[in-house]
Amino acid sequence: MTEFLFPVFVGVVILLALTIKVVPEYERLVIFRLGRANASLVKGPGLTIVIPLVDRAVKVDLRTSIMEVPAQTAITRDNAPISIDFLVYWRIADPLTSVLKVNPFDVALIGLAATSLRAVIGGHDLDEVLSKREQMNEQLKAKIEETVRTWGGEISSVEIREITPPADVQDAMNRQLSAERTRRAAITESEGQRQSAINIAEGEKQSAILRAEGERQSAILRAEAVRQAKIIEAQGEAEAIGAIDAVAKGVDERTLVLQRLETLRVIGASDASKVVVPAEIAGLAGAVTALAETTRSGK
Repeated sequence: MTEFLFPVFVGVVILLALTIKVVPEYERLVIFRLGRANASLVKGPGLTIVIPLVDRAVKVDLRTSIMEVPAQTAITRDNAPISIDFLVYWRIADPLTSVLKVNPFDVALIGLAATSLRAVIGGHDLDEVLSKREQMNEQLKAKIEETVRTWGGEISSVEIREITPPADVQDAMNRQLSAERTRRAAITESEGQRQSAINIAEGEKQSAILRAEGERQSAILRAEAVRQAKIIEAQGEAEAIGAIDAVAKGVDERTLVLQRLETLRVIGASDASKVVVPAEIAGLAGAVTALAETTRSGK
């Protein structure tokens, strides 16, 4: 009995393994039931029942895949041969259509990408291909996606990785690059010299301004010193005159007469051939007489 039940148990396990499928989140099962498939037979994710000998299940991965298109030689509009390799990021959007329309999907996509590349490159000159890479990426994506959508696929992006122009064009580009670097170096050097000259001129201007300001301040200080000196001198003269005036007010008439007589005596005793006679000699004589009378009366 045990020998009979064991093969039955094994057969049941195998049958369950063939019938029950666990579909991951990123996969779908397209089930062909008696050779036919429709949208209702696209199963997953989770547990799925597959009827043995009736159903045939095809797994479809929905994750984004990266396809590397090997270097392709294409001819530009101006007849320049160039070699281009690029990457295509794609995914399955409709599992049923992708299984029914094309097989294998990735091989068909490589052929389509190579053909689309030649069509796109043929519509542009070499300079445009070399300088407008982003635009070329968008055009390639649109060209490939136009057909891939009918296969149930979707193109996320296309990235041109390397563009190799002909050897003579490469040499010309290298020379142009070298000339551009030389030009930029000359511009940078001249700009440095110009800035240096500006800095020197600015420094000289500031120095001249400072010198002029210093000279102006010095002149102001000198003028102020002269003004103060004159003020002090004038004040001294005024004080001297005031002092003389104060002394003169205290001198009486007799003292003045005696001083005048002393002056005349000194003049008369000199060896000069000319004698200066004061205009007020008459007044002086009267003053002497009055002085003599005053002296006698005082006695």
